[in-house]
Amino acid sequence: MAIDSRRRAEQAYSFVERRLVNPAMRWLLQVGLAPRAFALLETTGRRTGRPRLTPVGNGLEGHVFWLVAMKGPRSSYVQNLLANPRVRVKVGRQWRTGSATLLPGDDSLQRRRALDRAHGLLGRIDGLIFRAAATETCTIRIDLTDR
Repeated sequence: MAIDSRRRAEQAYSFVERRLVNPAMRWLLQVGLAPRAFALLETTGRRTGRPRLTPVGNGLEGHVFWLVAMKGPRSSYVQNLLANPRVRVKVGRQWRTGSATLLPGDDSLQRRRALDRAHGLLGRIDGLIFRAAATETCTIRIDLTDR
C-alpha cells in the first residue's frame, strides 16, 4: 500500500511539474525574468533531433555547470544528453555551450545541498522540494566551452 501511495504521489508531482511549473518557469527563463537560482538547459531530443528546454537549478561555478537530476537516468533530459552530450545552458540572459558528463560516483545529494546553499532562501526551498520528490539522483557535470 505504501508503494502505491508513493507512486501516486510521484505521478501527481510529475504532472504538476510537467504541465504547470515547467512551462511557466521555462517562459520566465527564456525572457530573462526568472530568479538567479534557476537556469535553462537545452538538450537535443534523442528521437526528434529538436531542441528541448528544461528548467533546472542554477549550478554555475566558474566554467563548470553542475546539475543533479531528480530521477537520475530516467529523466528525459538525461537520456537526451547521453545520446548527445552537447548542450547549452542559459543563466540570466546569457547562453553558454558545453559538453555534459554523468558522474555516477559523485554524492549527488551532497552536491545538491551545496548548490542550494549558494542561492539563499529560494535555493533552500527548491532543495527541500527536490529532496522530497527525488527518486534516483545523479550528478551531471557540464564543462562550458565559451566564456
